[in-house]
Amino acid sequence: MQKKSKYIRTLNFLKFEERICVLLFSSIVFILRAQTKKEYNSHNYITGKVVDSTSAQPLDYATISLYAPGSKTPVNGSTTNATGFFSVKDVHAGNYKVVIEFIGYVPYTINNVIIDKRHLSFNLKTIYLQKSSTLLKTVTVARDGNIIENKIDKIVFNPENDLTSQGGVATDILKKVPQVSVDADSNVELAGNSSIRFLIDGKPSAAFGINIANVLQTIPASQVKSIEVVTNPGAKYDAEGLGGIINIILKKNNAQGVNGNLSLTGSTRQQNGSFNFNTRKNNFGLNAFVSGGVRLNATTPVTYTRISKNSTNHSTDILQQDGNSRFNRHGIETGIGLDWSYKTKNNFSGSFIYNGLGRNNSGIINQSQLTTDDVTGNIIENIAALNKTSSSFRFHDIDAGVNYKRTFNNPDRDLEFAINTSFGNDHTNASNMQFVLPQTSIVHASNGNNPGSENETEIKVDYTEPVSKNINLGTGGKISFDDIKTVSDILGFHPNENKYFYDSSLSNNFNYHQKVYALYAELSFPVGKLFDAKIGGRYEHTNVNSTYSKPVRQMNPMVTSNSSNDYNTFVPSIFILKKLNDNETIKFNYSKRIERPDYRDLNPFINTSDPKNMSNGNLFLIPEIGNNYELSYDKDFAKKGSFMITAFYRANKNDVQNYIVYYPELMIGDSTYTNVAVSTPENIGIEKNIGLSFFGDINIANKLNVRTNVFGFYRRTINVINAGYNSNSFNYRLNLNAAY
Repeated sequence: MQKKSKYIRTLNFLKFEERICVLLFSSIVFILRAQTKKEYNSHNYITGKVVDSTSAQPLDYATISLYAPGSKTPVNGSTTNATGFFSVKDVHAGNYKVVIEFIGYVPYTINNVIIDKRHLSFNLKTIYLQKSSTLLKTVTVARDGNIIENKIDKIVFNPENDLTSQGGVATDILKKVPQVSVDADSNVELAGNSSIRFLIDGKPSAAFGINIANVLQTIPASQVKSIEVVTNPGAKYDAEGLGGIINIILKKNNAQGVNGNLSLTGSTRQQNGSFNFNTRKNNFGLNAFVSGGVRLNATTPVTYTRISKNSTNHSTDILQQDGNSRFNRHGIETGIGLDWSYKTKNNFSGSFIYNGLGRNNSGIINQSQLTTDDVTGNIIENIAALNKTSSSFRFHDIDAGVNYKRTFNNPDRDLEFAINTSFGNDHTNASNMQFVLPQTSIVHASNGNNPGSENETEIKVDYTEPVSKNINLGTGGKISFDDIKTVSDILGFHPNENKYFYDSSLSNNFNYHQKVYALYAELSFPVGKLFDAKIGGRYEHTNVNSTYSKPVRQMNPMVTSNSSNDYNTFVPSIFILKKLNDNETIKFNYSKRIERPDYRDLNPFINTSDPKNMSNGNLFLIPEIGNNYELSYDKDFAKKGSFMITAFYRANKNDVQNYIVYYPELMIGDSTYTNVAVSTPENIGIEKNIGLSFFGDINIANKLNVRTNVFGFYRRTINVINAGYNSNSFNYRLNLNAAY
């Protein structure tokens, strides 16, 4: 009795998400014990290895298809990994024909592969494919393979199987992916959230922390093999990113010999191109590439109206701004990759990538400021002004990584160790000038010079162990370091002397250091014949240190010259997938996420480029915590197409939003600004989102395909800083394209 009460007290002490995991783990232990006595269920598998018949080298991404007797449509299938191994899981009892295919090779067929109570699994051993020497007299382009794969913990979009995704850049592909939206400026949102962690081949890059849109514009669509969308990441993934993770997998060529390709795309707004070179001999391969893109000049209209009440002198200030901004951007990416297999089961790989990005902005804003007396209605002040702004940004970084992967006779067991690092440098120049009309005399001007650097390194190890035939345990750990240095040198204009002078009140040096230590474990298993499940937990310890050369006290007298913060985060995740039949699945996911404030949000530097609308960082921000729930259903109509519908609910606490405070007068250094709105990121309160996402891929005729990606959500923000000042909005996105 004493032990039971102690367990109940412990359970009550845990947070809601942790209680779920404890209870579910307890249920799992009971289920797994019961299942060890039952050897036969529907989750059987077929394994094997595919190699080149001449060199005996493994063939990566060969296709394995299972056909039922008399059927022309595969009922199941898989692909080989880098070592040539494959495992077709969830094979129901029956007699199958297995077809193994790879581009440039003669297909291989194996008949009478039987799965029954006496043969719970079937090992096809090593399959040798012969190269095809037949010249192609006629080439037929057809849709082959699934464009969308709905896996238990992610959605995979395969542009290789979509002819309309072969041109353009990575941004164009993302417009077609379920739950992803891209606006006219190439900003990406996942289920309505822009807090996304982007990866390339599972690796981070400092370039993504600078400008994601620029990086995506430098990756040609022809280089993308697949895009993994993880709205609710499991324990294996970093907890960072409230919106989830988008992992872009680039193509790799494993054909023997020397080959390459050139791709060029032109349009009225975007031009890009790429060149790829590959060479492989026996168990050694090398690939090199160079790609780039240019976004032509684009002009965007800007309108803004602000009405402010001054309770001190009972006046109203109306600020109106009308103008336009013009920008262009460019980028280049080049790199080299190596891989070597030793005794088949040991694979070593490395990569070295250079990124160079840049953009230019300029704008003209006409501004009028009208101040009236609330009592008499008389005009106190009426000022017309013109604001000119310009800026340029340059960034370059080097991403390098080494990876070792060990496979075993059991295809579900593997060990992987990786070290990835990224060294980036950026430089921003910005200037603004404000003229009073009609005299056109300068009343405010500044020039800013902002060099900076970011170094990011991660060391990780992942291991997967098959506990039994259908139960896999994944464990691992990761250490990541992020070091950022930035300098802000500001020159202010003095109208009386008609010169620029160094402004010590705005200039600042900022150093930011973040360390994250993580451990995780996740278990994949079937729950009888009911459904497949994956449950996991991730623990992260975060340490952040920041130093400022010149504390800015005008906005917040609590700001000091340095800060330090340590905190722990436990992130549970639950995935359940039910196959209704071979063409229908239903899936439920839950995960907890975290969004750490980055250095831009924390830096107390005051941006005065628009003297009426300023912004500055907030040293006292704490991480956002999100709980994401998702329920989805998808159905495949074979040659007629497919559709997927998803309902989601997301609740974030400590939600960070820009909080605007109005100052009739604000003194910064020796300068006094009037009628100023200052935007500062704050932990505003709680944000809740509930919505639906629909993806449809319909083949209306043999050559006509229509695809749509629609989602809408209702957002409610509860303000805890100013109680009662809450906000509500309904948001929707629609993308429709057709191909003939």
